[in-house]
Formats: sequence, C-alpha cells, structure tokens
Amino acid sequence: MEKTFLHELDLFFKKAKPLHFRRGEIIFRAGDQPPGIFCLKSGYVKVYSFSKNGEELTLIIFKRGDIFPVSWVINNAPSDYFVESMTEALLWRVKKEQFLEFVKDKPEVLFELTRRMLVRFLGLMRRMEHLVFGNAHSKVASILLICADRFGKKSGGNVVIDVPLTHNDIATLVGMTRETVSIEIKKLQNQGLVEYKGRLVVIKSLIKLRRQSLLSS
Repeated sequence: MEKTFLHELDLFFKKAKPLHFRRGEIIFRAGDQPPGIFCLKSGYVKVYSFSKNGEELTLIIFKRGDIFPVSWVINNAPSDYFVESMTEALLWRVKKEQFLEFVKDKPEVLFELTRRMLVRFLGLMRRMEHLVFGNAHSKVASILLICADRFGKKSGGNVVIDVPLTHNDIATLVGMTRETVSIEIKKLQNQGLVEYKGRLVVIKSLIKLRRQSLLSS
C-alpha cells in the first residue's frame, strides 16, 4: 500500500515545481495563510508552537510522503503552528483545489493519507500520557521508542532512528530542558541501551528500553 501511495504522489506532484529548503528554514509561520498543500519528497520537517514564555514544543515530525497542512485543506482550519525544515528538504507544492480533485478520484491514496494521520494522532496521544504521568527518564525512553517506530531502520541487531535528533530536539518533543534530556540520554548510554552514530540515535535494545518507558505494559 505504501509503495502505491508514494508512486501515486510522485505522479501527481511531479508536475509541480520542486521547492528546496535548508536546515532550519521556515516553510510557513503560525498565522500565515498556507501558500498551498505540501508533499515532502525528502528530508524531515517539524511542526511546533511556542508557549507564552517562549518554550518550544514540537508536535509532529513529517517524513517522506507526508502531506501538510491537511486540516487547512479539508476543514479550512487556520494554521496556528510554525513549520520548519529539520534537515535539507525537498518539497512539492500545489493549490488546495488541485489536491482535493486528486484525492477524490484516488480512494486508495485517501485511505493511506488517513492511515498516516491516525498514526500521528496515536503518537500525540501517547506523548500526552508521558507529559502527564511520566518522569524525566521514562519520557525520554518513551519518545525514543516512538521515534524508532516511526523513523527507525534496522541495522544488524540495532535500530537507527533515521532523523537527526539533537538533545534540544528531544527536549522540545517531551517538554523538558535540554540539560535534563542530556542527563537522561547519558544514563541510557551508560546502560548500553542507546548510542550515537554521527547525529543519529541508535537503539541497542528495544526490549530493555521499553522496560524503562511508559510503553512497557
């Protein structure tokens, strides 16, 4: 299903002009009228907001084949979040009306798009539990497992999270300070559960990491 989905997106969006974004470049800001519907061809893009105190909270990380902002396209909801490239990213952009016509004639594409949205929604629900119930250690372990599930690639007996996550990135995902995240990551490294390969997090044991998370039940 996913290969078919990505192939259909390639066929539809290849007529659009590709847009290149550098790492850390804003795609559109909170309150902006989105310039169209985007499809991520390569790289990673994050959606985030700020508290009144200026604290950043990352809500979603998009990967290849993800489409945004869907709520604006389907419900005409205003965009209240910042969207920024985490890495160098290649995106396509078309008008909202073009995309709506496309999905109306492609039920399999609409199904896969809905499935992906539900996966992200489930991830947000899990993270809400962590923010309320978890301590610092279980929050960090849990978010690494969620990222491994969404972005992980097997490498021997390990799982590599194929999106570069700094300690600050992890902090904005779980609502903690970078310093606290660094302490908890160091604990996991000392236990031999995670390590870094360049800028990528490598999980050495999903089973053992799960035991220290809120996902152990």
